[in-house]
Amino acid sequence: MGVMRREPGRPRWVVQGGSGRGVMRREPGRPLLGGGGRRWAGWLLVACAAVVAVLGALFAGQATADGFDRTADSAIASAFSGHAGVLPRLAEPGTQIPAVVLSAIIIVACLLGGRLNGAVLAAAAVPVADGLDELLIKHLVHRTYGGALAYPSGHTTTVVALAATVTVLLAVAPQPARTRVLRVLIMAAAWSLACVVAVAVIALRWHYLTDTVAGAAVGAGTVYGLAMVLDLPAVRRWLARASRVIVISGRRRAVRESGSLAGSGSRPE
Repeated sequence: MGVMRREPGRPRWVVQGGSGRGVMRREPGRPLLGGGGRRWAGWLLVACAAVVAVLGALFAGQATADGFDRTADSAIASAFSGHAGVLPRLAEPGTQIPAVVLSAIIIVACLLGGRLNGAVLAAAAVPVADGLDELLIKHLVHRTYGGALAYPSGHTTTVVALAATVTVLLAVAPQPARTRVLRVLIMAAAWSLACVVAVAVIALRWHYLTDTVAGAAVGAGTVYGLAMVLDLPAVRRWLARASRVIVISGRRRAVRESGSLAGSGSRPE
């Protein structure tokens, strides 16, 4: 007996056994990263970790900008000197409430598309990345700006984690050809937003340029690392079981509601 495939992104059912008999078992849906994607994600994760480590070693304990940051930051701040009122709004997508809203949108889209692993990635990306910033790296490096811990930029980490999540979900093959233009536009918008937030926090004098570079590396590296973990066979099997439980629970609830309506003699409009 062969494999009965479902549409991309959804779990599949495999018939085991011969002579028309057998049992059906549910396999995990397609992984977040393909074979080539896992290799690229691994190298990108290493590169992101190296960027954070090298810059952290260079700027550990600093309370002032070096020559490079001073020049770059002054140029960016000067370019936005007449727009000081709009800068906080440009940085706002990197704060908690917008990040929660955007993450929730991605989670709902993944659940509707049958990608539980994508929903888990979207739910974990920002909290894990921000946790690395606030609980570990900032205290290890202890680089300050105006007396506040600045390395890495938490705003940049947040928006880059969201952009990287969207990229993993929309760029890794296989993807429907008919949605190519829409997927490219969504990814371009996500990365453009990340750039806007990074520029805004520099212009606001909240962070040095190198803080935002490290923040981007933390955000992207976290997503690549989480995606690799979620693609492990054991994790994929666990997610497949969880997906099946969710589906069965939903069907049982629908049956109970239907029975309640029938028992009360009411008819749904």
